[in-house]
Amino acid sequence: MTLRIVLGVWMVAVIVLGISLPMVDNPQHWYELPLIPALGERARIMFFHVPTAWLSVLAFVSSMIYGIKYLRKKNPDDDIKSASAAGLGFIFCVLATVTGALWAKFSWGTYWNWDPRQTSIFVLLLIYGAYFALRSAIDVEEKRATLAAVYSIIAAVVMPFFMFIMPRILESLHPSPILSVSKEQGSMAPNMRVLFFASLAGFTGLYYWMWNLHVRASRLEFHRSMKAGG
Repeated sequence: MTLRIVLGVWMVAVIVLGISLPMVDNPQHWYELPLIPALGERARIMFFHVPTAWLSVLAFVSSMIYGIKYLRKKNPDDDIKSASAAGLGFIFCVLATVTGALWAKFSWGTYWNWDPRQTSIFVLLLIYGAYFALRSAIDVEEKRATLAAVYSIIAAVVMPFFMFIMPRILESLHPSPILSVSKEQGSMAPNMRVLFFASLAGFTGLYYWMWNLHVRASRLEFHRSMKAGG
């Protein structure tokens, strides 16, 4: 309960500060964030967009890890953990897509431009959408878990290409990485960096809380179905 309260307060603080702290050309105080050239107030989206994209990667990698563990030990609990991670990864991937589209609307005038980053995350959504289609199409528990585990490994292996490689080898309207050490590319000021990593930490904690909650609920459902089938 205490950890949930701390997480809730942390997330509220990050959201409020990310939205409300003033952005000025020449900040004089710690609570003033610098305006990033060419981004301006739109830079606030990074406190929410980047963490959701990060969590989708974390979740998909976690799904792969538990998929490998399932193939090695055939423990149904590993399949539950793998599927739960994939489900949350898909949700956060959708959130990253939505927040990116909102940023695109204010920056480029339209929600969708088929920019390499938008295209790559859309393809990733299709890949993991097929994962859930695969799970729902198979009734035999062990066969479903085995095929889903193999698919999660393949999907996680190709994921870096769509998330990190493709957007960098093609021309993109997307701004350069905000954590770059190059001043020309818009590196973060110390107070902005602290808020960014606080947001990253808060969203990561939110993911683990949601994942544990989903795993417990899925375990109960699994045991109920086993009793009903037995």
